[in-house]
Amino acid sequence: MPLPPAPTKRASLLSQLSYEAPAPGSPEVIHVEANAKPVRQIRPQAAAIPAALPERPATPAARVQHQAVAAEPAQIPQRRRPAAVSAPTGARKKPSTGPAKLFVLDTNVLMHDPMCLFRFEEHDIFLPMIVLEELDGHKKGMTEVARNARQTSRTLDALASAQNGDIVAGLRLDHTGHTQARGKLFFQTQPLNYTLPLSLPQGKADNQILGVVEALRQQQAPREVVLVSKDINMRVKARALGLPTEDYQNDKTLEDGDLLYCGWLALPADFWSVNGNAVESWQQGVHTFYRIAGPIVPSMMINQFVYFEAPGEPSLYARVTEIRGKTAVLKTLKDYTHLKHAVWGIAARNREQNFALNLLMDPEVDFVTLTGTAGSGKTLMALAAGLTQVLDDRRYTEIIMTRATVSVGDDIGFLPGTEEEKMGPWMGALDDNLEALAKTETNAGEWGRAATNDLIRSRVKVKSMNFMRGRTFLNKYLIIDEAQNLTPKQMKTLITRAGPGTKIICMGNLAQIDTPYLTEGSSGLTFAVDKFKGWPHGGHITLARGERSRLADFASEVL
Repeated sequence: MPLPPAPTKRASLLSQLSYEAPAPGSPEVIHVEANAKPVRQIRPQAAAIPAALPERPATPAARVQHQAVAAEPAQIPQRRRPAAVSAPTGARKKPSTGPAKLFVLDTNVLMHDPMCLFRFEEHDIFLPMIVLEELDGHKKGMTEVARNARQTSRTLDALASAQNGDIVAGLRLDHTGHTQARGKLFFQTQPLNYTLPLSLPQGKADNQILGVVEALRQQQAPREVVLVSKDINMRVKARALGLPTEDYQNDKTLEDGDLLYCGWLALPADFWSVNGNAVESWQQGVHTFYRIAGPIVPSMMINQFVYFEAPGEPSLYARVTEIRGKTAVLKTLKDYTHLKHAVWGIAARNREQNFALNLLMDPEVDFVTLTGTAGSGKTLMALAAGLTQVLDDRRYTEIIMTRATVSVGDDIGFLPGTEEEKMGPWMGALDDNLEALAKTETNAGEWGRAATNDLIRSRVKVKSMNFMRGRTFLNKYLIIDEAQNLTPKQMKTLITRAGPGTKIICMGNLAQIDTPYLTEGSSGLTFAVDKFKGWPHGGHITLARGERSRLADFASEVL
């Protein structure tokens, strides 16, 4: 039975017709309301409800529905962050089912990643007052740290100035549009009482943050309070004091460098005996295509190289060009190990170099990443492929080469000259490889080699990374050397410079990172390899063996 209509006058009794009236929306109710005398509707108060009830007891169904409607406005929405909160659409992982933690952030975390405030999902964040003081002290300058400090300050200002924001009760982190952050941001608004060992100087900023963590742990018990810092010594001191602490992990693409995508996959030894009858093959030009199926297909990616080597059986070297469901199409490679296919006089010396040259010479591949030990041929192959496609094939107009200017030892100071002259000392690898490529012209005389060197120099430009922002490269062959010293943000800045017809090659050795606070897991080169794997117009190869000299190979292994 539906609820009876509301009384037209205050404290008036409902008639029998009101109880027998059909549900709202029927013609009869509309007719009654249309004939009713227009009166000013007054919301009945709670004290008047008993007087308005008729002598006839209400039916059980009416009582239940009336109680449900009356109880609904009285409910106060409670903020609960455990599993009761549903994850937003497109969330990468489910929200935590445990209680929300309180993370105290060190200053170096904010200066390392300005967006770290929105990386803690349903957990809350606490910023001590000394952290704001340190941010203010590092905001001046043109360095990456200063830019991150200014960006963090702008983010904090946007959160603090949000509508209905209460800085004491906590600022909601999703007010600025970051829906994945479901926690609150708390500032230190009052002094906190804490006691630290006398051996720790009280005026040092790190020790003040440790004191704040200790005070919050006592104040918020049994809630878990965790210190997040990039400073290893501070985390050691926190553990010595019995305080929970963690490293900031969100900036790391991979936990272990060995898990990095290598770009090639070895087929099992019984591949042809197990899948030989189901393999479909056809010829197209000089290439042979194979359509395979089986349990190995889900582990393959587009532009990944596969090979089959077994004693007494023909070898197979191919690249994955298509994946549909449980089937994959393999395309045989051009053999650059043979001298008739040499690139600017350079032939591949091992399997991985052959894979790399197939990527470098493919016009459909716009982005190539090469990693490997010292002397594995990364720069030499990239330059040889670039010169062939610029001077012989006329596919690109010129070669642009740049690198991160991070020195191994102490800085030698300012360098004189133009932009290209300033970059000269950093481009020793370019000069060495151009000298090696010039020696491949054995048929030309001395004048011919000199003319070739002048032509090569006119088509190879050296640019500084500091002036890349805002530029657009059209039909260029861009080489980024020593890319392991770039941050993910710098890598994004360089890759987005590519215009139509431009090819970018990123090279580096993840074992030779010279940039402070950058590791194999957080390097921009690792970031690019992981994000571009499986893209139809990108490829990656890890060069496993060095080919520089037996001395360099032995030094790479034992030193």
